Formats: sequence, C-alpha cells, structure tokens
Amino acid sequence: MDNLSKSLDSFIKNKFIRLGLPFILLVVGGSFGLREFSQIRYDHRKVKFISPEELKKQGIEMKPRGSVTIETEYKKLMEKVNLDDYENKRIPRPPGYED
Repeated sequence: MDNLSKSLDSFIKNKFIRLGLPFILLVVGGSFGLREFSQIRYDHRKVKFISPEELKKQGIEMKPRGSVTIETEYKKLMEKVNLDDYENKRIPRPPGYED
C-alpha cells in the first residue's frame, strides 16, 4: 500500500501530468467545441431566395430595385420637416430634480 501511495505521488508530481495534459485536453476539447458552434452557424445560414413572382402571389408588392435610396428618403424627409422654424422645447422634469 505504501508503494502504491509513493507511485501515485510521483505520478501527480510529474510536470507533464500537472501542466501538459490539461493543456492538451483543453486544446483538443476546444477544437471539437468550436467545430460544433461553427456548424450551428452554417446550418442556420441556409436561406432560400424568394423570387419577386412568388412574393406577388403571396400579396407582397416590392418597389423596383434602386428606386429607394438614402438620397430619395432624405429628400422626402426634408419636404416634411422645416428646420428653419425649429424650437427647442424642454420636457417637464421629474419631481425632486432642479436645474
């Protein structure tokens, strides 16, 4: 029994067993874990393209490509909003807050 205890102690004190083996297990285990997470990403990436004809059958009307741009939306917004008559209005402060 004493001999078994000494061999177990020397086995545990071995530098490779204490430091190297956990590191190797972490690297190999991490590789398998990352593979699973990456596979989830690719499984959910399979998106089907729906043609405009199929969308029309479902009752969804799409605007022609290129008709909606940032510039056209900006112009529409500027027609609705007049920035010359802008007035900064303060909201009422909650009770207990002073200026």
